[in-house]
Amino acid sequence: MYANLIDALPNVLGWANVLSVVVGVIAGICVGALPGLSATMAISVLIPFTFGLDPLVALGMMAGIYNGAMYGGAIPAVLLRIPGTPAAVATSFDGYPMAQLGRGGFALQVAVVSSAIGGIASAIVLMLLAPPLSKVTLLFGPAEIFWVAVFGLSSIVFLLGGDPIKGLISAAFGVTVSVVGSDTITGYERLTFDHLELLDGINIVVLLVGLYALPPAIDLLENADFETVKGKFNLGTGSIWKAIPSMLGFWKTWLRSSVIGVLIGILPGAGGSMAAFLSYNEARRASKNPKAWGNGEPEGVAAAETANNADTASAMIPALTLGVPGTSVAAVMLGGLLIHGLQPGPMLFRDNPDLVFGFMWQFLFGAILLIFLGGSLATNSFAQVLRLPRPMLGAIIIALVFIGVYSINGRMFDVYLTLGFGVVGYFMDKLKFPLPPVVLGLILGSFAEENLRLALRIGRNDWSTLWQNGTSQIIIAITVAVIVGPMIMRVIRSQKSENSDEQ
Repeated sequence: MYANLIDALPNVLGWANVLSVVVGVIAGICVGALPGLSATMAISVLIPFTFGLDPLVALGMMAGIYNGAMYGGAIPAVLLRIPGTPAAVATSFDGYPMAQLGRGGFALQVAVVSSAIGGIASAIVLMLLAPPLSKVTLLFGPAEIFWVAVFGLSSIVFLLGGDPIKGLISAAFGVTVSVVGSDTITGYERLTFDHLELLDGINIVVLLVGLYALPPAIDLLENADFETVKGKFNLGTGSIWKAIPSMLGFWKTWLRSSVIGVLIGILPGAGGSMAAFLSYNEARRASKNPKAWGNGEPEGVAAAETANNADTASAMIPALTLGVPGTSVAAVMLGGLLIHGLQPGPMLFRDNPDLVFGFMWQFLFGAILLIFLGGSLATNSFAQVLRLPRPMLGAIIIALVFIGVYSINGRMFDVYLTLGFGVVGYFMDKLKFPLPPVVLGLILGSFAEENLRLALRIGRNDWSTLWQNGTSQIIIAITVAVIVGPMIMRVIRSQKSENSDEQ
């Protein structure tokens, strides 16, 4: 098998294949940097134009777009606190404060290097461990996936901010939004208020751009002076090659986040958003100075970006070996494979080894190219948006948001919905309600509910089904440790402080 991996390399190094990956990465960065657009949308638009292309050229462009878009979402997340993609929400937690502190350029450099490392790790895992790791997916039925979602929801504890009540209200709001639409099991309508547009639920992009993009844009218009934003935020951009040595201390975070991203990637339905949140919270929990997180901690950017890129290629493991896509992008890529006559599954490796292994090489090259293309293109070009006057920048953001949201389904209802979430986000921001729990509740709420109900149906409503499996028991133990651990540490610290005060 690994001989086929080496044999596929010369074909990938052809100029047409290399050019397709380069074009894909650049296009992906541009798409990811525009709020409301996503890698899924970009690849969906691309597929019809690949009919006449060589399959490897078409696949290379898809791999490049996937890698580029996952990093591109970090650009507006850092500069404007507007996640370009859902997976970039966690990047904004520390990336935007860094921009406010005059370290926006360094934040983008940390993001692009971390994205490349996560992508490289994911591609290597895809190339070397695809068949063995595909068996891991078979260990996760609905019960196990439910506990993975509960584990993710338990991380809300770390996102509540200074007021736990407000944090829990935010999380409850996110979970409520997640159940809007048709019940996936019974088909009954829930919270649709007789609007047909809500039958499919609320698109996560609509919520994200409403909560994250519109409030900062409104704030820019509210404080309408004609100073350039750059006058207030010095990017502090230097050479990325000079900046890399200062990032080497993040190696533990890179390693931990890569493992989390890869493991989440091979779980169908999980995706980069969940990986980024889990990685961010685990890195914060392991940090010696967790209070600095959320105020401009570069390691927070590294954790989020490594994880959301480490799930890119690994999400293709179940897609290529079992025909089960791990993410929506992987599902679209499966369509691209089928269009070119490639049937995903075990026979794909036997019948088309040159194409499938060439595709894996292209994922690796796309991740490496991020440092060269993203490090210069993103930092030195996209960052110049901060030179615009505040009112103009706010108006441009609002226009791009509405154009991006309208392009999702081509309907004004989504635009009105985005505007409504924008008003909610504006007042939540003013009243100091944390936004991250809303997003995490939306991502994992319906995910947990659906798998819980599937598990109970399979187990004939026997609740013990949820903890009978060894995999479930391991995940439950880890979840309990994550919830109880910080409480125990808090008690120990308070006792130590009391003892020191008495002495």
